[in-house]
Amino acid sequence: MSVMRVSLAAALVLVAMPASAQRASGWEGTWRNAADSVRIKVARCGRGLCGTVIQASAKAKADAAAGGTDQLVGTQLFHDFREGEDGLWYGEVYVPDIGQTFDGTIEQVDRDTIVGTGCLFGNFGCKSQTWRRVR
Repeated sequence: MSVMRVSLAAALVLVAMPASAQRASGWEGTWRNAADSVRIKVARCGRGLCGTVIQASAKAKADAAAGGTDQLVGTQLFHDFREGEDGLWYGEVYVPDIGQTFDGTIEQVDRDTIVGTGCLFGNFGCKSQTWRRVR
């Protein structure tokens, strides 16, 4: 098969995919928090995207253990995120330092930056964390 046919076939597959599936792949990959104390792998899970810890510093592991999360590596911090009509992704955010899950959003700021936000109730007690793509 010629290169042109392969390229055309790939383009047709992309056109046939739903727009949300095309955008989802934009933030799949490995990400680190600002201190680079935690790295997560974002990948498809179920009907959405999840972010699972693949690497953590000793301090991050100790903080998580103090909050009741004995095994930080392997823990899903982002669960079942799906794209909303407003371009934000909605799902659940797990905070291992306190051992609790909250409703949250993820916004892809640019190709290499996402911001995860979780709130205690509605828009009360919200905290955000910026994640950078690992190359």
